[in-house]
Amino acid sequence: MNESCETKESCFEKMKLRIKGSAFQIIGVVLGGFGGYIYYSKVGCASGTCAITSNPYLSIIWGSIMGYLVLNIFSSKRKKV
Repeated sequence: MNESCETKESCFEKMKLRIKGSAFQIIGVVLGGFGGYIYYSKVGCASGTCAITSNPYLSIIWGSIMGYLVLNIFSSKRKKV
C-alpha cells in the first residue's frame, strides 16, 4: 500500500490521480462548508446558546462534514472488503 516515488514528477502524478479520484468528496467538503456558513449567517442563533450555529467556525466544520458524507454516498468507487 505504501508506494514509494522514484522521482518528484512521479510523486506529483500520483498525487494528481489521487486528488482526481476524490474530487467528488472535495467538492462536497467545499460546498458543505459554504452551506454551513450561509446557515450561520442567515439562520444562526439569536441567543448564542446553540452549540453549532452560534459559532461560524463550528458551523463551517459541521457543514463540511455533512457535505462530505452526502456526496460520498454518490461516489462511484466502492471498497472491496
